[in-house]
Amino acid sequence: MRLYPIETGNFKLDGGAMFGVVPKSLWNRTNPADANNMIDIAARCLLIEDGDRLILIDTGLGNKQSDKFFSYYYLWGDHSLDGSLASHGFHRDDITDVFMTHLHFDHCGGSVARNPKGDGYQPAFKNARFWTNKDHWKWATQPNAREKASFLPENILPLEESGQLHFVDTPESGFSEQNDLGFGILFVDGHTDKQMIPHINYKGKTIVFTADLLPTAGHIPLPYVMGYDTRPLLTLDEKDAFLKTAVENDFYLFMEHDAHNEVCTLKATEKGIRLDKTLKFSDII
Repeated sequence: MRLYPIETGNFKLDGGAMFGVVPKSLWNRTNPADANNMIDIAARCLLIEDGDRLILIDTGLGNKQSDKFFSYYYLWGDHSLDGSLASHGFHRDDITDVFMTHLHFDHCGGSVARNPKGDGYQPAFKNARFWTNKDHWKWATQPNAREKASFLPENILPLEESGQLHFVDTPESGFSEQNDLGFGILFVDGHTDKQMIPHINYKGKTIVFTADLLPTAGHIPLPYVMGYDTRPLLTLDEKDAFLKTAVENDFYLFMEHDAHNEVCTLKATEKGIRLDKTLKFSDII
């Protein structure tokens, strides 16, 4: 097995929304805001090369939306999904599986592209199976008013229409050891229903793709919960359990949204679980 970070592009989000009830005077120390109160956000994905399979975890925002849409998110930097794949010697047609932690636009927008005629949509990875789970699919295709703007039909429905959509079984315990993808999956419901958090065993290490359970290193303190979460009190419980497990098992946390830190480790302190080290992905592989 080999792992590759895939940088699909950077954007910005409102710092207050990203940190919920935490005062700016606190979160601004770790995630400094610009004059518009926007903070730097990455859309960092992960590619797993395992035998003859190439599994891509999440796909970023994609590039099919309008200029007006992207103007809300202040795109910055030179990263792209295709460029990042190419830097590691791959093409999107090589991808065999696309695993979507959840179907918010910044995690699955790159899964679907405009068709050659420009009058419709098609899967952006023509040879891939696309993975979600039935509970989250229902949640995304019958969205609540709060999340409706994050679940864009053009990012989701073409996957079903193509016949390339597949579902991971949802376990009763909240953690799935056995599935067709070769890594463990933690199911969490605080941010959105049945978000999936991959746990990858690699050279004796456990690398966790934290998605929106832990967006950046600045979100490690327990009360630092995004305003986007649909069930913030549940996030507190899920995050508390996860952080304790991460410390006990020396997990390496691969952060999808931290524009400046790829990986971090944790430690227990008198004030609770806190950041131990930040690392480049190349340091652990």
